[in-house]
Amino acid sequence: MVSNDDDHLKTDQSLCPLKALTGMPCPSCGITKSMVYFYEGNLLKSIEYHILGPAVITFSFFVIVLFLVELRTKKDYFQKYLYHRKLAYGLAIFLASYHLVRLVLFVRSHSLDEILKESMWR
Repeated sequence: MVSNDDDHLKTDQSLCPLKALTGMPCPSCGITKSMVYFYEGNLLKSIEYHILGPAVITFSFFVIVLFLVELRTKKDYFQKYLYHRKLAYGLAIFLASYHLVRLVLFVRSHSLDEILKESMWR
């Protein structure tokens, strides 16, 4: 486990164009920090930044292994699930709902000055 004493992930400015414009996080804001904390072994901090960070890493690992197995065996195993319309809609609804909750919590916990400080307007 890597120790991050200066904890620059909390203080570094985000490179998100939406956050720079509005001061509000976009649906994917925090996912990179979440993955970094997950790599460091800090699952709770990872989920605090974005609930899908650990899922992205796990899914990516799974898909790489799956594609290697498919190349080796020349068979399609999960194609009907990976390209399923209902699954895509379900994930989109989950992400939209999760983002709405994050926005409400963000606005409740930050003043207008703090939000503007995150944007390019101040």
